[in-house]
Amino acid sequence: MIRLGVVGHQGYGGLSEVMATLHGLAPELDLRLSYEDALLPVAGNGATLIAPTEVDALLTLGGDGTLLRAARLVPERAVPILGVNLGRLGFLTCCPVSQFEEALRRLAAGDYVVEARMTLDARVTDAGGGERQRWRALNDVVLHKGGFARVVAVRVEADGETVGHFSADGVVIATPTGSTAYNLSAGGPVVVPTLETILLTPRPLVLPASSVVSLRGNDGPDELLVTVDGQVGCTFGTGDTLVIQRSNAPVPIVRFPEASFFSTMREKLHWGGLLDRDEPTRC
Repeated sequence: MIRLGVVGHQGYGGLSEVMATLHGLAPELDLRLSYEDALLPVAGNGATLIAPTEVDALLTLGGDGTLLRAARLVPERAVPILGVNLGRLGFLTCCPVSQFEEALRRLAAGDYVVEARMTLDARVTDAGGGERQRWRALNDVVLHKGGFARVVAVRVEADGETVGHFSADGVVIATPTGSTAYNLSAGGPVVVPTLETILLTPRPLVLPASSVVSLRGNDGPDELLVTVDGQVGCTFGTGDTLVIQRSNAPVPIVRFPEASFFSTMREKLHWGGLLDRDEPTRC
């Protein structure tokens, strides 16, 4: 029996059909299902809430944001996550919804590989050194201006040495997994997600995974924002410090052997080749 926790986004069309398929296959595949609280109303009578210490794997139905949310449900456990993409992009998800039944059968049969994705430990400390908040990030940690119509001035340090003083809309600290997210749109490099490095953008800089990165506001608005994986965070005031380093708790992402990072890149980012050169000349 596999104790499978289910996380889903009700904003995606087709979720109810996928849930019906899941319920139909669960007895055959010996799956014991539990659900995040938001799915309980659509999971039917008798549905149970996910207990983080009592799941063997997680299934996410939605997009990358759904998978990122699922990773926070089991912060200290190496629980494999199978992401099924109900949307369009989906770098973290394993397969499109058209392959859902096959993917579920392969998960139940153990016919998959797991990629241990590096995560970041991020914490905000106040002027006295007291810890205000802490998170684990799979994609990125962003210090930004929020709704202020001006740039942010930030001093960045790595292992106690000043890297630079940056003036920008914000500063992105990303994992290799997050390199294709906000980091890429801000001009950062794409990194193969199984590597272990820390990325600093908008000054494209690749740091060792062992680095401890600290950010402090130089001036500007009295209150900035810290956002983690685009979903959670807190305010960041004068005297606060954002400290980021590699976490000891990676996130295991389910992959199938025939899929590859570069095939995903070709499909999602349209790295398909030089079509004008490869196609025959037309008069």
